[in-house]
Amino acid sequence: MPSPSGSSTLSKPAPRFASIGSPYFGIMLAIMAVVLILSNIGASKGVVLGPIITDGGFFLFPLAYILGDVMSEVYGFKVARKAIITSFALSVFASLCYWIIIVLPGFNDEYGTAKQAAIEGALGPVPLIVLGSLLAFLAGQTINSWILVKMKARTGEKSLWARLMGSSVVGEFVDTLIFCSIAASVIGITDFGSFLNYVLVGFVYKTAVEFLFVPVTVLVVGWIKKREPSYGVVAA
Repeated sequence: MPSPSGSSTLSKPAPRFASIGSPYFGIMLAIMAVVLILSNIGASKGVVLGPIITDGGFFLFPLAYILGDVMSEVYGFKVARKAIITSFALSVFASLCYWIIIVLPGFNDEYGTAKQAAIEGALGPVPLIVLGSLLAFLAGQTINSWILVKMKARTGEKSLWARLMGSSVVGEFVDTLIFCSIAASVIGITDFGSFLNYVLVGFVYKTAVEFLFVPVTVLVVGWIKKREPSYGVVAA
């Protein structure tokens, strides 16, 4: 309908999403939860690679964000938020299981004592690592998903690469800053220079991995969209 000024007013179509009705969402949710749980274990170990300071979960965590991008793009923010909260809850449950395993009485011989020490070293009382990881994941993934969906509302099906990259920069920065601020002292980082190294390396690395995998993420998103019968039916 013509506007008072004589120009036509075009309304933007609502962004297209799919409903949960196929096995793809469940598979991605399971992988995300496993990646988060494993990265929490790995993050308890400080890693030095030449001048680079990081932790043992550095190679796993970007995958969780890539999966979050795919779910946000295909299913929308509400569904992605459910996946984030579910992964968060499962990580808390895993931490509770670690604590129970550690406090259960073990064998008192030399082998049993060594085994207990090894388990405590790998899964032991590192509550700040778990707290930092979970809070960072919850905040970073939520912001990442929200930005991606908001950008999709403006661009529709176009410029998927821009949505993936733009949301990743903000989400990864928030995630890295929160996690490093809480976990640095736990893994032995005590001076500001090392802390700054830890934050910058973590942010640049995670973002670079997501950027590197943008072509793969785009292909995966397209593949799932074509196989989700309800894609385009759900408007918000």
